[in-house]
Amino acid sequence: MDAQGRGRAGDIDPADQWVFDPKTGSYELRLDHAGEPVTPAGHTPAATPSPGPGKRAAASAAPRPKPKPKPGAGGGGGRAVPGQRSTGGRRAAAKAAATGRRKPKPKKSGKKKALMWTGGTVGVVLVVATVGGYLLYQHLNNNIDKVDVGINNGAVTKGPVNILVIGTDKRSGKGNTGYGDAGSVGHADTTLLFHVSEDRTNATALSIPRDMITDIPDCPTKQKNGSTKTIPGSKGVRFNESLGQEDRDPGCTWRTVEQLTKLKVTHFMMADFNAVKELSSAVGGVEVCVAKDINDADSHLKMSKGRHTVEGEDALAFVRTRHSVGFGGDLSRIELQQQFLSSMIRKMKSGDTLTNPKKLYELSDAATNSLTVDTGIGSITKLTSLAKELSKVNTKNITFATVPVLDNPAEGKDHKTVVLDKSKAEPLFAMVRQDVSLTEVKEKEEKAQEEADAKQAALLKGTRAAPATVRVKVLNGSGRMGAAGETVAWMQNSKGMRRTSNGGNASGGKKDKTVLEFAPNQADQARRLADEMGLPVDALKQGSSNAAPTAEMTLILGEDFKGAGTPVSAPKKAPEGIQKVEADDKNICAK
Repeated sequence: MDAQGRGRAGDIDPADQWVFDPKTGSYELRLDHAGEPVTPAGHTPAATPSPGPGKRAAASAAPRPKPKPKPGAGGGGGRAVPGQRSTGGRRAAAKAAATGRRKPKPKKSGKKKALMWTGGTVGVVLVVATVGGYLLYQHLNNNIDKVDVGINNGAVTKGPVNILVIGTDKRSGKGNTGYGDAGSVGHADTTLLFHVSEDRTNATALSIPRDMITDIPDCPTKQKNGSTKTIPGSKGVRFNESLGQEDRDPGCTWRTVEQLTKLKVTHFMMADFNAVKELSSAVGGVEVCVAKDINDADSHLKMSKGRHTVEGEDALAFVRTRHSVGFGGDLSRIELQQQFLSSMIRKMKSGDTLTNPKKLYELSDAATNSLTVDTGIGSITKLTSLAKELSKVNTKNITFATVPVLDNPAEGKDHKTVVLDKSKAEPLFAMVRQDVSLTEVKEKEEKAQEEADAKQAALLKGTRAAPATVRVKVLNGSGRMGAAGETVAWMQNSKGMRRTSNGGNASGGKKDKTVLEFAPNQADQARRLADEMGLPVDALKQGSSNAAPTAEMTLILGEDFKGAGTPVSAPKKAPEGIQKVEADDKNICAK
């Protein structure tokens, strides 16, 4: 049977079901009319002259020879359509219908066909990229596995998007056996959080080391009988235990990442070892580079110095190797994976992939077979919606960065785990939360930044009120108990702002960002407070009418508030020493 259960095996080649649509300038997968000639929407085939009465009888009696199928037939007017197998009558009808067809619009260039990037573990980048912009039907939809983690966000959101991508080291199932620990239940072996800015101009992928010591929160998990079981959290354990250990599902990794970064995860995608092999082969191989010969007995990678194109088992060996590169640990392996993913993104957006219907089908089929997602994007339609939204990000503005860590001081000289380097991690997380790009954003993005800077300069330009004249009521929307009282005490005792008050908790619960609301005649007070608290320009909300002389401003602390005296605004540049890779860099070579 074919993808939709029609006909005998071999009657329809899946690659023949990709049909060129002149309206969109791209190929679409059509499984509902396989074997029939494709007519563009809104186009009426030219009428065939009707024979006279005598000719009708003769034609009815005469046998009709079966014409031989012609490669690529099924479209007219110079249309480049993949050939489809059909009966002789249908082929003849298609040829007749082609008469008078209008010449299709020119195809868009490969550069303009933006496919979704996203990545994570090795293969999931491909999953999202291949669904973007293409019509994928029930066959692909049935490939996708879903896990209900108790959080059901919509596929598309107008704000920032944070996609948690998990590569599991599960050793069971197709293509996953024969690699090390055969009993692994599937931990969070490779984890990345892909953050896409609200305006879709840039994206940052944070790689989270699997051996980082952290706290895992309590995790409610759905059971097979429909009930919910809460798995108790753990303190001071490896990050990779957030999945698999104690029957934890991807929702536990989701909640652990949110607790760590203070970024709200939107969706998750998970893939296993076999995904790397299948997807790297489907895309036609991924170019990688090593600065020295490698012979790693553990990952089975044998590679000479220089550039290579890897796929299948070689691709999996490349992303798994660690003992023969860098310092021989997980952090060195992360750099290899970031190089691999960057190269894969470039390959996916190349014309060689975008204009090849057969390759697109094979890639889509392999990708969806490899994917496990949350229920919010658990269908091709939902994935396509998300893909179209995220495809707006230019490759040159995508950066992979590793969460900063230090050797675990509790282990002495024999370091097997790491701990978070808070002095570097917190500024990095703040940059991501506030959509500060780690790459140089150009052209219209630069103009937008200039306009934002001008707005900030105008709003903050002017006199500053004396601390003793600042009147502000502080409300707590940070989710941290006692944050409003702590801030008021700091203002009064350390900054001389005696006329401040504690307004208790903000209505509506937690707030994403800190906001200062003030009237035009309170602007001098707002500037003073913004200076002291390090508020970003988008935190200042000026009203339209003046306030009474003794009226208070309102400061609502959000989840970006880290403590009294700690600037709320993120730095403009990443801390020194942050390991990062730009997806558009073709000169990366592992050392």
